[in-house]
Amino acid sequence: MASHRYGVKQMISTINSFGLIGIDGYLVEVQANVTPSLPKFDIVGLPDMAVKESRERVTAAISNSGLAFPSAHIVINLAPADLKKVGAVYDLPITVAILSATGQIDASKVQKCAFMGELSLDGRVQRINGVLPMVIAAKENGITAVFVPFDNQYEASVVEGISVYPVRCVQDIVAHFKGDRPITPSVTDISDILTHSNESPLDFADVKGQDNAKRALEIAAAGGHNIVLVGSPGTGKTMLAQRMTTILPDLSFDEALEVTKIHSIAGVLPKNTYLITERPFRSPHHTISSAGLSGGGTMPRPGELSLAHNGVLFLDEFPEFARDVLEVMRQPLEDGVVTISRVSATLTYPCNIMLIASMNPCKCGYYGDSVKKCTCTPAQVHQYRSRISGPLLDRIDLHVEVASVSFADLDKKKKGETSAQIKERVNRARQIQLKRYEGCGIYSNSQLTAALMEKYCVLGDEQKQILKNAFDNLGLSARAYSRILKVARTIADLEGTDEIRTEHLAEAIQYRSLDRKYWS
Repeated sequence: MASHRYGVKQMISTINSFGLIGIDGYLVEVQANVTPSLPKFDIVGLPDMAVKESRERVTAAISNSGLAFPSAHIVINLAPADLKKVGAVYDLPITVAILSATGQIDASKVQKCAFMGELSLDGRVQRINGVLPMVIAAKENGITAVFVPFDNQYEASVVEGISVYPVRCVQDIVAHFKGDRPITPSVTDISDILTHSNESPLDFADVKGQDNAKRALEIAAAGGHNIVLVGSPGTGKTMLAQRMTTILPDLSFDEALEVTKIHSIAGVLPKNTYLITERPFRSPHHTISSAGLSGGGTMPRPGELSLAHNGVLFLDEFPEFARDVLEVMRQPLEDGVVTISRVSATLTYPCNIMLIASMNPCKCGYYGDSVKKCTCTPAQVHQYRSRISGPLLDRIDLHVEVASVSFADLDKKKKGETSAQIKERVNRARQIQLKRYEGCGIYSNSQLTAALMEKYCVLGDEQKQILKNAFDNLGLSARAYSRILKVARTIADLEGTDEIRTEHLAEAIQYRSLDRKYWS
């Protein structure tokens, strides 16, 4: 109930807003109670410091917008009260709740609406993080209209079936509900965005030589496999890795939506971006912390593993990463999710990634190089290689030696295959896998379970003997054994055959030879 006279009687208003748990939004009721009493402004419902500071921002924004701030006891309750409320997202809904309770906005017109946004002291509505998952949650909760900061309208408008109103300042909202100056909803053509995604300037045609490494990367892309590139400095490992996203299948709308949600929450979504339509490529420096890689903080945020979701995580100078940072990846690489536990909550972020790691064969970088001589002692070589644990290496499907490029290759005028040509083969192999695993809950060979491997990775007697010999001679683990079968399945798919042949298995074994050569 509200009154046109401020301070006459108790006035109550409820406004819808949203918070975040992991990558999902949840409904928050912003309840305002304005009571005739000595002026006071309290916020309850487990607010963090940024939410508590809303009192000053809201007070100044209302006054500086030419609106009346009630001289009364104001209590704001953020329900549900047992979940921690974080950030300045509640500035705008708190403001609308107070204006609604005091009759400056018609309370009946905001019942099916939701509001989110940070305020500056002059009443301008500032950009916030995580708008996309909040708008998705609003639609799921039956909200018909959302009012978001003007700079967040692009990501919010990709959600169909809900009206998105971009707001520049508090005065815009008041004028909108009074009918004086209606805000025009933001509209987006999703199909047009997906059709006109930007083409990458990178192309595999630019890479001279390195046919063996290109072949391995094609296999990795076709089956969603993790890969490590081992070679001396200057052999093109980084150049190869940077072009990986150009041969991966295009993002589907659902995948693009999931990627955009994560980048929105992390606050790294580029301004004026509707939807991320290209697969992410993340390349953190080797000085990154374990929290930076997996995610963390008092209220956890996505780390590099999750920011690379549905894309590529490239770790250059692999052994230079701290041991505890690398070990953090072991479980996420298997499960495709990162789970972060805190006293206040346990959050799960997706991280279905393709890992590409690159490293030198030794500390000086020239062990086994045909041109430059290695200056490392055997003990130094062993110490350098032992920085990568066996269990982590087992989770990487392909180990590839990247040799030095000859002058003849560099001097060739004819370019190699383009990314588009390689991508065609990758897409055909992926389509085979999608059809084969329909209804199984997986989408690529890298995700094969033990039960599905028995069904789809059947070997003949000759292939079994070859694999047994490799297993005995290389000292492979059980996990490496399954990796070989998965890679062989992908090589067969690239050829379009249902049967895993001897040559497919032999090539897959070749990509595990580093187990003995480098890590024994």
